[in-house]
This record gives sequence, C-alpha cells and structure tokens, in this order.
Amino acid sequence: QVQLVESGGGLVQAGDSLRLSCAASGRTFGNMGWFRQAPGKEREFVAAIRWSGGSTYYADSVKGRFTISRDNAKNTVYLQIHSLKPEDTAVYHCAASPYSSYSRSSSAYAYWGQGTQVTVSS
Repeated sequence: QVQLVESGGGLVQAGDSLRLSCAASGRTFGNMGWFRQAPGKEREFVAAIRWSGGSTYYADSVKGRFTISRDNAKNTVYLQIHSLKPEDTAVYHCAASPYSSYSRSSSAYAYWGQGTQVTVSS
C-alpha cells in the first residue's frame, strides 16, 4: 500500500523559513512533487524532483526561495521554504509518480498525501 505522509507545516510569520517533509512508502517512484492549494484557488505545481539522479524543477513563482531535495535512505522528500510570504499560505501536498519523466501537471501524479497546512501571517 502506497503512503505519502507530509509534515512540517504550521503558522509562521512573513520572512520565516519552514521545511516540509514527505515520507513515502509502498513502492519506488520516478518523480516526487510538491503542489499547493490556497483557499478558493486551484492546486498549483510548486516543485518536483526525479528520484534517480535528483534533477529538480520549480515553478517560476518560487524559484530562489524554495528548494526540493530527497533522502534516498529515508525515502523522504523535503521542501525547504525561505522568506515566507502571506501568499505562500496554502495546503501543501506531496505527490508521487511511478514514471521518471517530470511533469507540472497534477494529473501525472498517481499518489497523493493528505497535505500539510502552511499559514503565513504578515
């Protein structure tokens, strides 16, 4: 059974940093991604990483502030967020794809975590 369990969200102030974690189990994956969904908005791509090789991809809106990484031994993907802004407030979801080809589309990811809430106060 595939499981993706996110953690690390919370209530923070603008300018703070957070590290989100996603612990994966149940099978191997080709790509892992982070998406976020703010209230009243559609889910949007944030970042992705290829499990083999570690190539990373980012939405233009988060480049320079967000860093995705992985720990193969722990089967865990991280999203480090610096200089948080109120507009980063959202539920952050971890997603996994069995395929190695990277995608920004949520439909390419077959497995999803329950999400972790990030709230940034100004």
